[in-house]
Amino acid sequence: MEKRAIISVKSSSNLDPNDAIEVVTPGKFIIEENGFKAIYEESEISGMEGTTTTLNIPDDIMVLERVGSTTTNMEFKEGAMAVSLYNTPYGVLDLNVDTEKLNINVNENGGEIYSKYTLGLEGQEGIITELNIKIKVN
Repeated sequence: MEKRAIISVKSSSNLDPNDAIEVVTPGKFIIEENGFKAIYEESEISGMEGTTTTLNIPDDIMVLERVGSTTTNMEFKEGAMAVSLYNTPYGVLDLNVDTEKLNINVNENGGEIYSKYTLGLEGQEGIITELNIKIKVN
């Protein structure tokens, strides 16, 4: 079942905790047999205009998939590290996503997701990032 939704994504990092980026955008919320999906279009504010982001939310993991000007598939699972190819107009990066915390509180009416993770390139110190996502079904 597909519903219209307002999706809010707020991201901050230890580089400058006072410099959070928040995007609030209309999107779709899809209820599936094995979980949920939230789909929205990125904007100029996020620096990824022309990209569609899909949040796949089965059980206790979240997979962030981007297709367009930026392409990636990042998996978040508490206590686990995943490697992600991050394809931008400027080149391809191998990113490590080390998820320290993942709280998923989503049901048929939307909900919230919180993740704290370290994002890094091989051999370099990572950036600690916090992601707060709110999905409000219309």
